[in-house]
Amino acid sequence: MSHDAFVIGVDYGSDSVRSVILDTRNGNEIATSVFEYPRWKDGLYCNPDANQFRQHPLDYIEGLIYTVKDCIEKAGGNVAKYIKGISVDTTGSTPVAVDHTGTPLALTPGFEENPNAMFVLWKDHTSIREAEEINQHAQKFETNYLKYVGGIYSSEWFWAKLLHVFREDEKVRNATASWVEHCDWIPFLLTGGKDVKEIKRGVCSAGHKGIWSEEFGGFPPNEFFASLDPLLDGFTSKLPRDTYTADKPAGNLSAEWAEKLGLNTDVVVGIGAFDAHMGAVGGQIEPYFLSKVMGTSTCDMLVVPQDEFGDKLVRGICGQVPGSIIPGMMGLEAGQSAFGDIYAWFKNLIAWPLRFVEDNTLRKSIESRIIKELSEAASQLPLNEEDELAVDWLNGRRTPDANQKLKGAIAGLNLGSNAPAVFKALVEASCFGARAIVDRFNAEGVPVKGLIGVGGVAKKSPYVMQVMADVMNMPIKIHKSEQTCAAGAAMFAATVAGLYPNVNEAMNAMGQGFDAEYRPIPEHTAYYAKRMKEYEAFGKFIETSLSA
Repeated sequence: MSHDAFVIGVDYGSDSVRSVILDTRNGNEIATSVFEYPRWKDGLYCNPDANQFRQHPLDYIEGLIYTVKDCIEKAGGNVAKYIKGISVDTTGSTPVAVDHTGTPLALTPGFEENPNAMFVLWKDHTSIREAEEINQHAQKFETNYLKYVGGIYSSEWFWAKLLHVFREDEKVRNATASWVEHCDWIPFLLTGGKDVKEIKRGVCSAGHKGIWSEEFGGFPPNEFFASLDPLLDGFTSKLPRDTYTADKPAGNLSAEWAEKLGLNTDVVVGIGAFDAHMGAVGGQIEPYFLSKVMGTSTCDMLVVPQDEFGDKLVRGICGQVPGSIIPGMMGLEAGQSAFGDIYAWFKNLIAWPLRFVEDNTLRKSIESRIIKELSEAASQLPLNEEDELAVDWLNGRRTPDANQKLKGAIAGLNLGSNAPAVFKALVEASCFGARAIVDRFNAEGVPVKGLIGVGGVAKKSPYVMQVMADVMNMPIKIHKSEQTCAAGAAMFAATVAGLYPNVNEAMNAMGQGFDAEYRPIPEHTAYYAKRMKEYEAFGKFIETSLSA
């Protein structure tokens, strides 16, 4: 391997895109850059009251150009000629309607300001009804087409979003040549794709969100979709039949994009995947260790050697797909629809009066301290059986057993309930939700033997991580990297560029290791074991009440 071989990892998150340049010899970070989506930041094309969250493709394109060029500039312009590969991860399921050239409709005349022509962000829950219909419809078929996505289809996923957009917007429907995940579109863009039929689809997105499986010969048959709604009749013919693992190349950087980024056309572009999947690799996942990518939501990733996994079906998760995380292993995904978002919601709630503070510097200074001060105060509170108790479904429930109609709740409030006490209840609820996922894996015969924490919350919130260890009654080790998702993408880039024979070797050579570990406090674990049962009972009450 060359002593001057670098790769770029690009990580598209919910609020921003970040790129890193890593040294392929040791994973050392040469440069990093972050770009906040300007249109998203201004709240454009979103309607939280209607659970609508859309992102304009220009936010993605502008961010890609800015962060890559900024990284190269920070690293020294000479580094550009040593860049060997680039790979991309994105949130998901975040699909978009494209025309026959593979261009998102929002980039074509007449659709520039139409939210239905934009990327439908993972957290968009406008398709709850469509997801329910898919679940009911699937029961009519002898073949269980939902068995590899946990048995329940979610409104956060590919087909529910497509059907909702098609029903809502005839103009978009008539102009749509295909429906493409964000993680599949960016590699197509970078390689100069001009024909929608040339898009290479990753097994990660197809298997976990698109009901794709080798067992089905790809997607379920046209009959499944046509009988669900005639609007979907024939649509699978507009989608790629084959899928690829992320250690395979999508192609080389096109001349157009090489010029835009200041690179050359020898750079190999990898197949894309979801952020948490590549983040698990960046966080050095190992078999039976649950890699918890903790940000606005959580994605919990688990890998098991396929010969050990057998024919198990894990109910109520976000899918089990061979090769979706590490080729050669079964990749399993679970997660929570809101995690850091819960803390952000509470921060915004109690910070509401600050909007009347005219001193912008003072206001921002106070806002920046809220979570830190709440965490410190909450950590000092005694653990009492009469403490406030919360359920973490403020954005619905992703797993176990997806139900995006569910709502969050807080019980036990009284006139003595202050902000730290409520924050404590919310933190505990988010950890109880995480425990429910571990319990489901264990119950389904897939033992969770350890925890790995990655992402912003894991790095920045010692209080949350200590509560997590106490609730789980299991240590959680925190990965050193600040950018595990982008680092994971870079490891795949090193693999597709041929610098390592497989992603396991790239991960072992380029992984940065762990810099913290939280161990359960014995006197806390018994308390939380009891509170977990109360959380489950409270959750059952909420779920029953909402469905009554």
